Amino acid sequence: MSLDTTIELENISVFQREILVLSEVNLKIEKGEFVYLIGKTGSGKSSLLQIIYADLPLKEGSAVVAGHDLSKIRNKEIPFLRRKLGIIFQDFQLLTDRTVAENLHFVMKATGWKDKRKMQERTQDVLDKVGLGTKGFKMPHQLSGGEQQRVGVARALVNDPEIILADEPTGNLDPETSKGIMKLLFDIGKTGRAVLMATHNYTLFKEFPARTLKCEDGKVVPEGLTIDY
Repeated sequence: MSLDTTIELENISVFQREILVLSEVNLKIEKGEFVYLIGKTGSGKSSLLQIIYADLPLKEGSAVVAGHDLSKIRNKEIPFLRRKLGIIFQDFQLLTDRTVAENLHFVMKATGWKDKRKMQERTQDVLDKVGLGTKGFKMPHQLSGGEQQRVGVARALVNDPEIILADEPTGNLDPETSKGIMKLLFDIGKTGRAVLMATHNYTLFKEFPARTLKCEDGKVVPEGLTIDY
């Protein structure tokens, strides 16, 4: 595994409980690379992401993610892996009873931040990056869907991760708002982070082309849509 490789999966199998979802998965992603993971609903996209962030156990094959060997990882080590990952969900998963800033503070406290002044500075920094610098005091219900997803992106960035995993991040957004989120994700990729995005929104590929892998018939195969961006 080279120093520039941030995700390397070799012959892994993906199970949901005892059901085999994907087999013989081989995947290598370098720093700064943007990769789409496409496929129909139920084809295994989300399950593969769950393996990468250690929400599902690795039962077969080998996987190294951000320097962590997932075949040997212990439960107490998983929080350290997740500090190196930023995860963005389709349904935002914001805490509705807290402000935007408090949503970010919740994640920061859970990953070991203690200095309140540094937390406030980092919160303002990531909100500025996603275009929400004046919205930290707002409640989630006061934001549009696109703004809520921008909070999701800010939350994913808060620990300065090596890897962004995005699971259908535009799934609940209109086309114009989706473009804004995609521009944001591509800009993140240009800062040296790897971005792996699961989606079934094929219209995004023409405007935002990148290497594309497809979950199909229990395998992950290269899709003929690879274009440099």
